[in-house]
Formats: sequence, C-alpha cells, structure tokens
Amino acid sequence: MSLMMVRAKVKPESVGEVEAAAKAMFAAIDAAGPEGVRYVSSKLADGTTYVIFLALEDGIGNPLTAVPEFLEFQRNLGDWLAEPSVPEQLTVVGSYRF
Repeated sequence: MSLMMVRAKVKPESVGEVEAAAKAMFAAIDAAGPEGVRYVSSKLADGTTYVIFLALEDGIGNPLTAVPEFLEFQRNLGDWLAEPSVPEQLTVVGSYRF
C-alpha cells in the first residue's frame, strides 16, 4: 500500500468554500466507487489546517483523477491555500482497516 499525507492550511475566508467543495467532491467519489483507494480529509482544531490521507493499493494509479469533482477541487486549491501544502510519503508500519 502506498500512503501519502498532505497538510494544507487554507485562508480563513476560504474555509466555507473548501468544505462545500470537499462535500461535493466526496459525494462524487462515493458515487463513482473507485476501487483500490482510500481517501480522507480532516480539519485540525485551528479550523484552517487540513490533513489529508491518500492510500492506494500496490500497483495501481490514482483512480480519483477520473472523478471530475476531484480534479476541479485540485484546480481550485491554489486560490484557497494560505501557504503551500506539504505532501509527505509515509511508510505503513501497521494498519487496521485503513
């Protein structure tokens, strides 16, 4: 399994727009039902920092790129971010249902 974590800080005035777009994106992903991927977005207590986890089964490309709402969300990130996002490749040491 390939696992990536991204920390992203958005502009305070963009939080509502980001969350509305994320809800639409996750609804579209759920409707598409791509296989081999796990994707979660969480907001930290500061209210403007998000932590995103993307897990892909070994040997597959990212199927989320076939979901138009995912691509639209990615395109809009530049306008919403307060600072550059920080992606990190993680090594899974153990996992239960993730």
